[in-house]
Amino acid sequence: MERRFDQQLDDLKQDLLKMGGAVEESITQAVRSLVERDDELVKEVIAGGKKIDDWEITIEETCLRLLATQGPVASDLRLLACMMKVNDDLERINDQAVNIAQRAEVLNNMPLLKPLIDIPRMSELAQGMVKDALDAFVRRDVDLARNVGRRDEDLDLLRDQIFRELLTYMHAPSTGPDTIDRGIYLILVSRHLERVGDHASNIAENVAYLVEGSIVRHQKEEWWEGGKAQGAEPVEGDGESSAQVSGE
Repeated sequence: MERRFDQQLDDLKQDLLKMGGAVEESITQAVRSLVERDDELVKEVIAGGKKIDDWEITIEETCLRLLATQGPVASDLRLLACMMKVNDDLERINDQAVNIAQRAEVLNNMPLLKPLIDIPRMSELAQGMVKDALDAFVRRDVDLARNVGRRDEDLDLLRDQIFRELLTYMHAPSTGPDTIDRGIYLILVSRHLERVGDHASNIAENVAYLVEGSIVRHQKEEWWEGGKAQGAEPVEGDGESSAQVSGE
């Protein structure tokens, strides 16, 4: 029974990582659909988003079934709780990718407002955060998780820079009739990418719970810099499996 449960947990983790890979690809394709003005990629992202939604439900149902039937405790319980949270954040990242593709669908039918330089930079940074957050989760690497959190500020700065630059285009004397619309859509794209980074940071914060048994979301800035979460209590049975706690 113990070996079977361990195998179920491992299979679940692998499914979660496959979903994570699909979500990373969705972000890539969504931004490419905008940069390359490719409507076929827009369709692929939207269709893929529906598949990832179904994937998210399947993983959640599996987690709930294992919680109900296996009665996990200690580190196994914490792992399942983390996988449910990571699963939710990945689905929300996918929603942001679909949102970007939908903005691209509109923008691709309009003249290019300006060369897209900072949005691809934001995309690269956000994708790197998602990848490293998942790597930190798999490797239980708290230092890498903290690094993901620290990069969230860089993403916020890029978003603000894009907003200021687009604002100048929108207020220019030669502004055309659709310039404001194009500017707003690009600002929304930068906002979607910033939200991708927020969800990647959430995944990274769950590594603290998985490894240290600490809930850091309300003191995340301190935790990113290497501090301990104030008032966070380690979870009972830290580092033990369900079988060890039950005496099997």
